[in-house]
Amino acid sequence: MKILVINGPNLNFLGIREREIYGEDNYDSLIARIRHKAEEDGDEVICFQSNHEGAIIDRIQEAYFDGTEGIVINPGAYTHYSYAIHDALKSVAQIIKVEIHISDIASREEFRHHSVTAPACDAQIVGHGLQGYLEAIDLIKDLKNKTE
Repeated sequence: MKILVINGPNLNFLGIREREIYGEDNYDSLIARIRHKAEEDGDEVICFQSNHEGAIIDRIQEAYFDGTEGIVINPGAYTHYSYAIHDALKSVAQIIKVEIHISDIASREEFRHHSVTAPACDAQIVGHGLQGYLEAIDLIKDLKNKTE
């Protein structure tokens, strides 16, 4: 299965920023975990990170044409206000999408409680740390199997 993992702003600073929330593991460690799982499962997983909203939207749109079957997305702070990313996710309806958050956004600052991007996704996983990415990949495959 071809899966795209999209990480939004500041996720490249894992292990540097707010370690008490996001943990000690750095971004390269996250990517290594994802790649290891892909190798074990025989999946093609592409990882993409950008601090720029337009680049994230461009990559979502590219997924429509490149055979991507599932998207795992952590929109970062864009979660809470990017209707443009919401619309891009909504426009690729045939692709299964799971929104992921390392922390439990509902237990953090008030502005983080609402996701404008989640309604454009098939599911959301929050508060499971980096393991949530691997869970999201499994969930995409489970959802795909249910539709076949």
